[in-house]
Amino acid sequence: MAADPANPLIVQSDKTLLLDVHAPGAENARAAILPFAELEKSPEHIHTFRITPLSLWNAAGAGLTPPDIAAALETYTRYPIPPGIVESFSDTMARYGKIRMVSEDQLAAAFDGDAAAVLPEELFLVIEEPAVRAEIGAAKTLNKYLEKMDTGFRLRLTDRGIVKRELIRLGWPVQDMAPLISGEQLDIALRETSGGGLPFRPRDYQIEAARSVLGDGRPGSGYGVVALPCGSGKTMVGMVVMSLLKTNTLVLTTNVAAVHQWINELLDKTGLTPEQIAEYTGDSKAVAPVTVATYQVLTWRPQKDGDFPHFRIFRERAWGLIIYDEVHLLPAPVFRVTAELQGVRRLGLTATLIREDGAEDAVFSLVGPKRYDVPWKDLEGKGWIACAVCTEIRLDMPENLKIPYAAAVPREKYRIASENPFKETAVRQLVANHPEDYILVIGQYIGQLESLAKALKAPIITGKTPNAERERIYGAFKRREIRVIVVSKVANFAIDLPDASMAIQVSGSFGSRQEEAQRLGRILRPKSRLRNSSFYTVVSRYTVEEDFAANRQKFLTEQGYKYFIQHWSLEERGACGTGVIGSS
Repeated sequence: MAADPANPLIVQSDKTLLLDVHAPGAENARAAILPFAELEKSPEHIHTFRITPLSLWNAAGAGLTPPDIAAALETYTRYPIPPGIVESFSDTMARYGKIRMVSEDQLAAAFDGDAAAVLPEELFLVIEEPAVRAEIGAAKTLNKYLEKMDTGFRLRLTDRGIVKRELIRLGWPVQDMAPLISGEQLDIALRETSGGGLPFRPRDYQIEAARSVLGDGRPGSGYGVVALPCGSGKTMVGMVVMSLLKTNTLVLTTNVAAVHQWINELLDKTGLTPEQIAEYTGDSKAVAPVTVATYQVLTWRPQKDGDFPHFRIFRERAWGLIIYDEVHLLPAPVFRVTAELQGVRRLGLTATLIREDGAEDAVFSLVGPKRYDVPWKDLEGKGWIACAVCTEIRLDMPENLKIPYAAAVPREKYRIASENPFKETAVRQLVANHPEDYILVIGQYIGQLESLAKALKAPIITGKTPNAERERIYGAFKRREIRVIVVSKVANFAIDLPDASMAIQVSGSFGSRQEEAQRLGRILRPKSRLRNSSFYTVVSRYTVEEDFAANRQKFLTEQGYKYFIQHWSLEERGACGTGVIGSS
């Protein structure tokens, strides 16, 4: 199809795509480009996507070809596509598949017939182009792992992951075709009604996400990442995959509360019995056909340079599936053991693949390519997650702190601004202004949170709160016995509080986009009363906190949320004025 001035998409030579959301066909265009382009910005009128090597390799890993991408661009482009850009996409995608990782039987099958479904002790990198073989052979980081052969290189099975990680760092994503082992058989079936007797079935997009990871069972499928917004049911995607594979499963998640949520969901929505599910945490270290563990217990070790004693859980059973909840948070030691477990089917679940350390390529190479992604606003529009209004409230600093702030070193400046005492007045006012909401007050600094909890007469949960006490408080909140909880960053992840309709963020981790996604996610579960959720961030005006808030704001606008800014004038007596003076 020729370029058409009425079309919604503008393709630029710097590999960005501009989507006019008001043009005919904008939604279809968005769906067409999401498999191979990453959303960068989505304000009111023009959304910006960027095509990167990793986004193209994700597309190739999902089965898309350069002609597929060219066809999508040509269908929706408003102006002629810049010369050479499609060819550059082809060159990048062509790198995926130049290096194939295969088993000995698959290597022999190329000459002798069909491959047997066995997992050998050695694997092979098949590289047909001599120049690529020479480049890989010259890479010093790979010398100790690879043994040269005529068609490529031989490597040990246990080095499967580390070789893939080093190759993607060199710009050569591996097409991993080696067989995956089958774990012990386990009959896992989804219920037709939940444990409470209510009719139950997975949503269409949850089934589609699960099937996108498993593919058709051919080599190169059976592992990957699903990106869905918080509150949209990522746990359900994991359970659908479990029901399809019917095998022993290890679930890794972020904290003990999340472990208990996984176990409760499995008991509520599958036919698994309590005896078939175990908790592996600091509180209990049992192993069963389905085991749910925390990253923290796995990465604990008695000495700083010692071994990780709990890594044995990975080898105590023949796991057929490992689920990495909040995969974007995967700690480096777990990356290491994941590199050793490349023969196991792997599912990563996340709201965003953003890592502040830039290690998205490690998730790609060790857990798998992104197989499924849905824009947050798409699910919001269909009612699967709640609508959210995001507001930043800017407060002046007290006079007695302006000089200490000005003289402080950068890191101390951030803390002084974060702990602005006027924030307590603002939080009390916000809580009073929203008498029907169930509210989370979230922050970084424990002293500030303890003061807020006292002022609000609300319970507080920090990293030191015993797990039993945490669950008691969460339970009281769910039963609507209390409507405000003050929480530290321990509540950023995998906490299921369906009735939470408002979050007030008083301090955070230096503008972390990842943290912003998680905190917003606490209030995105759909509400029974069809009400919007409110997400407030309280920021000290004319300080470095504004700069970090701008980074978080960028993330929210990238997801399609309007972000309002209010300036509040607070007197010492605590009066508030709330004029909206701008939005972005």
